[in-house]
Amino acid sequence: MTTLDNTGGFAAGGTLPPLPEDWERCLAVAAHPDDIEYGTASAVSRWTTQGKTVSYLLVTRGEAGIDGLHPDEAAPLREAEERAGAREVGVDTVEFLDHRDGTVEGGPALRRDIVRAIRRHRPEVVVTGAFTVRMVAGVVNQADHRVVGLAALDAARDAGNRWVFPELADEGLEPWGGVRFVAVAGSAHPTHGVDVTGEPLERGIASLTAHAEYTKGLGAGAFEPRPFLTWAARQGGPALGVEAAVLFDVHQIAFEGPPPWVE
Repeated sequence: MTTLDNTGGFAAGGTLPPLPEDWERCLAVAAHPDDIEYGTASAVSRWTTQGKTVSYLLVTRGEAGIDGLHPDEAAPLREAEERAGAREVGVDTVEFLDHRDGTVEGGPALRRDIVRAIRRHRPEVVVTGAFTVRMVAGVVNQADHRVVGLAALDAARDAGNRWVFPELADEGLEPWGGVRFVAVAGSAHPTHGVDVTGEPLERGIASLTAHAEYTKGLGAGAFEPRPFLTWAARQGGPALGVEAAVLFDVHQIAFEGPPPWVE
């Protein structure tokens, strides 16, 4: 029950290409505080160090994530930890949509909320989490993750269509068709990778470490940030031919350059 390949890494075999980095703005969309920190934050650290702007959009405040803490107390705590973790990797903008943790509903309302954020931030790249039932290494994915990941993928295209959610124009939000691709983290079948060897990984570890109260609340099921993220990045590294990498399944929203049938 694993997708580890014969190189020891999380890939289908062979070497993956690096994820394109010829862009300036990215929006990372996740269901819960800490979702981005389980790997993606290391890639975010690399990108912000390059001068790129990365913003976070959290669909919930993670209020159902700590068994021993009432949601009314958990929500502001987890929001504060998410903001602290984001600062560790150079992210200043962290927004929350306030959908209900654990019971996020897919459909037009969620897509509209994400489209609204895409039109405001005008990213060239959207990063989100896997929307499959199984994630990397065969781990069963959470319901909120599946719903949010697919909604983010659909919203990346919807954002450019003025006749989908036309009411957003009344808010002064014109269509944004500039999303080039959606990079999905945690996929069992990655297509690209980001080299996070060294400082990006270290800052990613610091980002997850900022979620100390949440991690403590997981009890025996918690992952210690340093050993877990180091292990995961080193599993991804061989697929890119580097020491440590974060892998993504890239979904193209539009052709890069001329269509393949044009000579």
